Amino acid sequence: MTLRLGIPKGSLQDATIQLFARAGFAIYANPRSYFPAIDDADIECMLIRAQEMARYVADGVLDAGLTGLDWIAEYESSHDKRVTRVVDLVYAKQSFGKVRWVLAVPEDSRYQRAEDLEGATIATELVRVTEAYFRAKQVNVTVEFSWGATEVKPPVLADAIVEVTETGSSLRANRLRVIDTLMESNTQLVANRTAMEDAWKRTKIGNIALLLKAAIEAQGRVGLMLNVERRGLDRVLALLPALQRPTVSALSDPDWVAVNTIIEERTVRELIPRLKAADAQGIVEYPLNKIVI
Repeated sequence: MTLRLGIPKGSLQDATIQLFARAGFAIYANPRSYFPAIDDADIECMLIRAQEMARYVADGVLDAGLTGLDWIAEYESSHDKRVTRVVDLVYAKQSFGKVRWVLAVPEDSRYQRAEDLEGATIATELVRVTEAYFRAKQVNVTVEFSWGATEVKPPVLADAIVEVTETGSSLRANRLRVIDTLMESNTQLVANRTAMEDAWKRTKIGNIALLLKAAIEAQGRVGLMLNVERRGLDRVLALLPALQRPTVSALSDPDWVAVNTIIEERTVRELIPRLKAADAQGIVEYPLNKIVI
């Protein structure tokens, strides 16, 4: 038995393959093939655009796949079939964070809020979600599907756009101003409902979810271990933030203990000198691949 797994093709592809690598799976994508190799004989990978992933998972073409909340919402707004959302995976193509779908207009536009766009034309890839947004506000607009380069369309080809942004740099470069946020989105591991009824597939999908989540939890964190005399232990512990209480272990010398903890990598350069000043010795920083919470 094999698990058919969809990998998002396009902007998320590289970030997803890197995430799988940190989770312990080596995926090899040939630019001429839509079927990447993976070092797990139980998994068959297929590259699918994130916009279409929910459809193919819901239809059972794929057992599981990775796509955004935005494209799940777009698909489910017009289809009865649903996918099972297995786990939140907060990462994007440039960062480990969420993206936003925003309503944007030209900087010098008279539009200040969504209600000002009565009768306007809106260009977007996220058509059904955008239609639902304006319908909820009782604002009549024409929503047109955009095949790409959406930022260049206002004010000539559209009055406003609904576009995804991670940093806002592309919107600013095209002299666009955000007037509202429709939704936030992040990557999800989703599964076919029938596949989740199969014990083997459910376990396999669950294990993948566990490892991917653990890889994300480890991002930006490092392990730190050190030795300190028992009499100075409280001073050292007071300096250490941790997911849980730091682990304190006895050493062969009864007057000394070892301390092991996990910290944010960005705090290390300030923390290590303070630990040294508190008489910690043998301080070692080491990388982390996964943290299972």
